[in-house]
Amino acid sequence: AIPYFSVIVVPSTSVGRRVAEEHKGEVVVVGLGPGADKWTTPEVVEELARATDIVGYSTYVNRVAERAGQRSIATKEAFTNAMALDMAKRGRRVAVVSSGDPGVFAMAAAVLEVADDPQWREVPVRIVPGMTAAQAVASRVGAPLGHDFGMVSLSDRLKPWDQVEKRIRALAGADMAFAVYNPASKERRWQVAALRDIVLEYQSPDTPVIVARAVGSDQESVAVTTLAEFDPEVVDMRTMVIVGASTTASYEGPNGVRVFTSRRYGE
Repeated sequence: AIPYFSVIVVPSTSVGRRVAEEHKGEVVVVGLGPGADKWTTPEVVEELARATDIVGYSTYVNRVAERAGQRSIATKEAFTNAMALDMAKRGRRVAVVSSGDPGVFAMAAAVLEVADDPQWREVPVRIVPGMTAAQAVASRVGAPLGHDFGMVSLSDRLKPWDQVEKRIRALAGADMAFAVYNPASKERRWQVAALRDIVLEYQSPDTPVIVARAVGSDQESVAVTTLAEFDPEVVDMRTMVIVGASTTASYEGPNGVRVFTSRRYGE
């Protein structure tokens, strides 16, 4: 049996059972956006309303408004995907929730990887897109991702650091602006300084760097600095860093510093 960890809204009512009976079970993986309710798309809101069960880590489940007849189940990471697929196999319509876009360093790939097991191969799995954290952060300062860009996670929990470093070097060496997910945690601190030092091997010290924390919340803070002045100590798990390219420029506008990466190279 797959354990259920924290059921926030406990038993389903006849409404939830009737919905499950009328429709074949399925898993829908949705992204709630980076933090603000206004960044949750209408399509995602619709899927959440149709679900019989909301499943995911408590941080994200707690962002979903409670609805009569709907169960909200906070899970631990190792059980989220198997639990959701098992429930769908039994006729439930399950929404697996995460922040941002579910296909960008979130739950979509993890759910599909588990769904590839023969026991769940017949369970329908749909992915509903959402706004990424990179989009939200970029919009706060202008268009730093306005040309070719990349995304990389600094976390070495699921991949070795040498692989992370190889990808940082590839991005910096290709002269592409890139967004950095999962830059640091309480225990994992040194990687941010390593990131800065690696990029400095390829890019000018004047290259713009955006450091944004808790974008979309009432604790939001966004700063534009340079590679040379970038302080790794200000970065935590709620922070996203965007590193510019040689064509990334900034200027002081009437509404603060504006940053953009030109779509032109030379003439």
